[in-house]
This record gives sequence, C-alpha cells and structure tokens, in this order.
Amino acid sequence: MSETNVAPAEKKYVGKVEFITYLVAVFFYTCMTGMLGSYRSAYLVNVLQLESGQTSLFNTIISIVPFIMHFFVAMYIDNRKIGKSGKFRPLVAIAAVPVGVLLVLTFVTPSAIKQAGGTLLMAYIIAIALSWALATQFTGNLDTISMVMTPNMKERDNIMSFRSISSAVGNSAPLVIILVIGLIWKDEGTQYIICAALCAVVGVITMLLGIRFTKERLVYSAEKKNPIAGYAEVLKNKWAWVIILSEFLKSFRGIATYMGVFLAAALLGSTSKYLLFGLPTGIGTAVGMLVINFLLKKFNSKVLYIASGIYSVIINVLAFGVGYVYFKTGTSALQIVFIIFLFLIGLQFGASNLLPNMFKADVLEDLEYKTGKRLDASLPFVIGIGTLISGTIATALAPRILYGDGSIIGYIQPTDAVPNPAQSLQTKILLLFFYTVFHGIMMFLAGVPFFFYRLTGKTKEDIHNAVLEQREQMAISQGEEDVEIK
Repeated sequence: MSETNVAPAEKKYVGKVEFITYLVAVFFYTCMTGMLGSYRSAYLVNVLQLESGQTSLFNTIISIVPFIMHFFVAMYIDNRKIGKSGKFRPLVAIAAVPVGVLLVLTFVTPSAIKQAGGTLLMAYIIAIALSWALATQFTGNLDTISMVMTPNMKERDNIMSFRSISSAVGNSAPLVIILVIGLIWKDEGTQYIICAALCAVVGVITMLLGIRFTKERLVYSAEKKNPIAGYAEVLKNKWAWVIILSEFLKSFRGIATYMGVFLAAALLGSTSKYLLFGLPTGIGTAVGMLVINFLLKKFNSKVLYIASGIYSVIINVLAFGVGYVYFKTGTSALQIVFIIFLFLIGLQFGASNLLPNMFKADVLEDLEYKTGKRLDASLPFVIGIGTLISGTIATALAPRILYGDGSIIGYIQPTDAVPNPAQSLQTKILLLFFYTVFHGIMMFLAGVPFFFYRLTGKTKEDIHNAVLEQREQMAISQGEEDVEIK
C-alpha cells in the first residue's frame, strides 16, 4: 500500500523495528566517534608523547583540511542521483567498514614509525586522521537520516530527540569500556587499542543492520542545480545565520572538553578513570534530553536554548566552587557533591545536543520552501565555516594552554620513566576552571544569537505545511505514484 507525502497531523510512518534498529545503529556509531573524541588527544600526548607544538599542528591540520574536503563532499551529496535505497543510506553503507578500520588505526602506530618520530610520525597520524575525517563525512549521514524518515513534523522531532539521547549515551560508552579494560591491562596504549577494536566491530555491524531496516520518505527535486547556488541560498537565510553564529561561539568549548581526560589523569591518577567524570555528565545529558522533550510541550525551542545557556554558566561556576574548596580542604564529602554537579552540568548538554539539530531541521524546511531543493549537506557545511574558525582556534590553543613551555596550566607530560607524574595544586585548579567555568561561559554566549531567532511556533508550522504541499506537487510533476522510497 503506498503512502502519500502529505502527512496527517497524527499519522505515523516509522514502525517499532525500524525505530529501534535505527537507534541501536546510532548508539554504536557514536561509541566509535566518542572513543576517538574522548581519547585521541590523550593518545597523542600520553602514549606518543608529542610536544605541544606538534599536537597543536596536528589539531590545526585536521580541522582545516577536512573542511576543504567537506566543501566537495557536501556538493556531491546534495546533488547526487537518488536511487531506490534513498539519498543517505547508501553513503553510510559504503563508508561503514572503512570508518571501523580507521578507528583502530588511530590508536595503532607501528613501532618503527613511533621510534622514527618527527616528520614520519606526523605524516602517519595526520594521514589516518584525515582519512577518518573523510569517511565520517559519509557515515555522519546516519544522523541526517532522522530528518527524512517521516514527513510528519512531530514524528520527525520525536525521532530526532531519541536519536540525540541514544547518541549521548553511546558517546559515553567508551568511558565504561576503558575503565573495565583498565582493570585488566594497565598499559594506556593497550587500553585504547582494545576499546577501539570493540567499538569498531560492533559499530560497523549495527550500522549496516540499522540502515538495512531504515527508510527515507521525503520527495526530492530531480532537477540538477548549480551546487554553489546551494551554499549561496544558505548564506542568504537569516535563520541559518543565527545557527552559524551560535555554533561559532559554542565550538570554543573545545578547549574545555579537551581538558577532561587530563583532569581525570591529574586528579584520579589514570585516564581510564575519566568515566568518573564522563558518566555523571552523560547520565545528566540523557535526563536533560528527556526534560527538554517534556518542556517543549510548554515552551518553544528558542526559549529553552537561551535558558539552558544561562543555566550552564551558573551551574558550572558552582561546580568549580565545589571543586576548588575540595582542593583546598580535602573534605571527602565534597567529592560526592562534585559528582552531583557533574550530573547537573550534563542536564545542559541535553539542550545543547538536542535543540541545535531541531533548529537545523526547521531551517532546512525553510530553505526547501524558498528554493524547492533540499540542502541537507550544504547547510551543515556553511554552519561549519564558523565552527571551523572557532574549532581550529580552540584545538590549536588547547595543547599550548595545557602543557609545554609557557603553558597556562602547566600539566606535566607522562614519560616512560614516570607514567603518572604528580600534578601541582595550581595545575589541578586551572584544569578544573577550563573544564567548568570556561565551558559555561561559551554555552551562555552560544544562546545569545537566538534572541533574534523567529522560526518557532506558528511560523514554523506554516512553513512545514507549505513544504508538504510543495512536495505533493513535486511528486505529481515527477510522475510518482508512490512517493515513499523503498
């Protein structure tokens, strides 16, 4: 039985099996990206023992070059011919295995290359990092699929909400795996290799199964257009600029997140114990998303995002205060209080992870209504311009802030002779400051541009309904009797 593209308000398109398998695929894919995001920096600093200048150069290159690659990848995705399998699912299938292999290679450096060091070592780790970045530009479409699984706006937002929850929990999973592995293997490098291999195998299998049961249900224009015009359309959209500015400011929090694993090493004696920081925050993130889902019934997304920024700066300052007093007094009860504050900090992550994806989905429909074309890849690319600038600055500065001559924090880098060097009180306090207060400030600033955002409420619903009518006419003009992509 065919489905029409004009969705009644209460009509559901996505079945339970499709919904669950998609969320499982998202969960384990995010385990892969979370493994790299949480531990690659520690691998470079603690295992490969790169100098701060080398780490800074590495971070700069892997920020700029992937952005250039994304320029061409986004044009290809938005203008590729759509087959029976859909627009995004085949891209995920093609890159799934390479992503798994590259995740493992990220934490495996041949001894000969490691011993040679210098240019050869840098060339190797950069080549692996750039290959990973390119592959994930295709597998990253697993997230985009949530926007096209149903033409029903409420159902779409619900899927995106649970996708974000699954992603947040999956992102924290490697912290648990590393902690368990650390009980058996004490060598930090070995811990990373085993965890990466586990995440890769399960991640690839579940991704391939997930997209096997997933469907794309939106009608796209078959008309070929100048791909550069898609970028121009995004740049002319005022709502897109709100997101661009917000993401530009938010990406400076990369300095804060960079410090997390090193804070665990300084306070707890091992990067494997980063779980004790990440897990409370991860649980808070999942709970925060559920809270946001409930509050969306009473408040619009714009109000909640601004409020979450204000909440973030307050709760992070309080968390720093608790940690500071603990450092000064050594009162053990404050450790428990600090963990509670990490959970409370995680509540804000629920908003910062979930709501921006909803904003992007709404702006995509606004662009579709105005241009007649879906710009699923072009919009993230343009948003990425701001993210590139701030993210590159953040990742380049973070190592120099952390360790090396003239660093602010003064983190003592591990050596073969001293694998767990003691850190000074000042170093611990500064690590805590960047991990909490600096992060809170950036999240507050990220909410400021949304004071000028108006794509909410009735305006959002009117555009969505107009887009549905537009798609129906497009389906008729393209001679599609059954508009669901099988």
